[in-house]
Amino acid sequence: MLDRFVQWLLDVMLDLGYPGIVVLMAMESSILPVPSELVMPPAGYWAAKGEMSFALAVGCGVLGSILGALANYFGAHWIVGPFLRRFGRYLLLSERALARSERFFTRHGEISTFIGRMLPVVRHLISIPAGLHRMPLPRFIAYTGLGALVWCTVLTWIGYFLGQHDEALRNEEVQRYVTRALWVLIPVLAGLAVVYVARQRRAEGAGEGKG
Repeated sequence: MLDRFVQWLLDVMLDLGYPGIVVLMAMESSILPVPSELVMPPAGYWAAKGEMSFALAVGCGVLGSILGALANYFGAHWIVGPFLRRFGRYLLLSERALARSERFFTRHGEISTFIGRMLPVVRHLISIPAGLHRMPLPRFIAYTGLGALVWCTVLTWIGYFLGQHDEALRNEEVQRYVTRALWVLIPVLAGLAVVYVARQRRAEGAGEGKG
């Protein structure tokens, strides 16, 4: 059933072209259930067949990811934030808990946003605390774009690889390569987070020493 859906999506992707990638990835980055694993690999597949540009497909994926993330960001900023500040105590969310969450995101928002864009489930939700705690918009766009660039490139390359080897784009194959990519990405991202936190603590320690 999924393989037939992927084949249908391949045809739709070719018909919609680059604007279709932007729209579908914007939906994927918001709260709408459109997995990026079903959007970018077909674009890569057509890039391997000469029907699309690999770089343009990735660029459109990044643009769509940013647009969808901005929808979540502003939704959290304008709707979720005021709601929680007014009714959070009824949901067992105290002012202290919200303040603690805000302090964490103030200190680690950039790395959280960057890494979150490449993790399943998290990438759909990471924009919400960013908007809730008013992460500076230029930084949010920059780190969202960087994370989306890595993830979209990985997914597009999977489709490109399968297309180059004249393999049918089957969901099972795509998921197998996505799992392999995550097995590589997650340890790298964990190491990056450790290095980031260590450097930040060292910088804070140096600042306190000067003070």
